[in-house]
Amino acid sequence: MFRSSLIFGSLAGIVVITATLLFIASGGSSHNTSPLFGYLIMLVALSLIFVGTKRYRDLDGGGVIRFLPALALGLGIAVVASVIYTVVWEFYLALTHSNFIDQYAAAVIAQKKAAGISGAALQAEIAQMNELKAQYANPLIRMGMTFMEIFPVGLIIALISAALLRNPKLLPAR
Repeated sequence: MFRSSLIFGSLAGIVVITATLLFIASGGSSHNTSPLFGYLIMLVALSLIFVGTKRYRDLDGGGVIRFLPALALGLGIAVVASVIYTVVWEFYLALTHSNFIDQYAAAVIAQKKAAGISGAALQAEIAQMNELKAQYANPLIRMGMTFMEIFPVGLIIALISAALLRNPKLLPAR
């Protein structure tokens, strides 16, 4: 099970970080569309949780897997993918000297201004973005934020996969 977690987690991590970096490199850093697109990338990459759990069920489990072992495998895959995503993002920030958080904060503030927010509400938003920038400057907090971008998606997919694949009649091995 550990081997399957490493293999499928590594594949999912490589897919999600490669797609994310390609999206950024192609100029697709619009902060209006990138969160939606980013989570779509994560969803596609983390579908490997389902694939890895099914493969383990069919090859190693004789076509049967209980909910908790399936969930454990799915969570293992999600953790490995999340760690890879986090570590590579840190390398990307270090190598490119990216000012991602500054661009993100500026885009959020511009969005609020365009929505007609002004005065005290705008100042509160600016203060919140300044606090976010200060937190993001701390590598431990930044890594936690990055990990928590992807891991909840993996958790949901692991729960769904475990619930579905515990039924040996669903997509039986040939």
